[in-house]
Amino acid sequence: MATKAQTFRLALVQCLPGSNKVKNLQRAAEMVREAASNGAQVVSLPECFNSPYGTRYFPEYCEPVPDGDSTRMLSELAKETKTYLIGGSIPEKYQDKIYNTCSVFGPDGNQLALYRKLHLFDIDVPGKIKFTESDVLSPGQTPQTFDTEWCKFGLGICYDARFPELAGLYRNRGCKVLVYPGAFNMTTGPAHWELLARARSVDCQVYTAFCSVARDESATYVAWGHSLIVSPW
Repeated sequence: MATKAQTFRLALVQCLPGSNKVKNLQRAAEMVREAASNGAQVVSLPECFNSPYGTRYFPEYCEPVPDGDSTRMLSELAKETKTYLIGGSIPEKYQDKIYNTCSVFGPDGNQLALYRKLHLFDIDVPGKIKFTESDVLSPGQTPQTFDTEWCKFGLGICYDARFPELAGLYRNRGCKVLVYPGAFNMTTGPAHWELLARARSVDCQVYTAFCSVARDESATYVAWGHSLIVSPW
């Protein structure tokens, strides 16, 4: 990744969450450490890295932020590896609601941003897939950015990538990199995953990073995978 004067290394961690949250966190931490040991200074995890993806799982796996096990791990890991750690997303329990939430921690372990997914994934493709996040999740209300010594980053989660207005807002706020932890499926992934990443980059003349969970053919929700980073060109 490059700005006018400096370069840095961004790593996308395409891990495979299962039903065991403790093991999910352990595996994610191992892969973040591997990325950092290979020179990554900014690391992103995928959407729902601590749990299976699905409305039936969100109430079971949700936890408070930043005081839950997952975000405590992220804070400690960012400090240990001295990286900017974009915590993909987890189901967040806040008051009587559940959000799909991304937390970002700096190299000192302090929380830099908390972003709740704005656009919930409600889709019905006849004969292919029907999924309604809004059955369980509540939408966030506020776009979020964070600063590094290289540039400003903008945050989205999965379905947010379909909305160019959000990307344009981040561009207008001076962001040079947009990061979308995601989990497109086997219907929308082949059709739109790469297309949307490239569109947002060209539209806004920014770098765009889509970080997916890995594919598990036996899961109730099968992710497309194919994490990628796209240049403004």
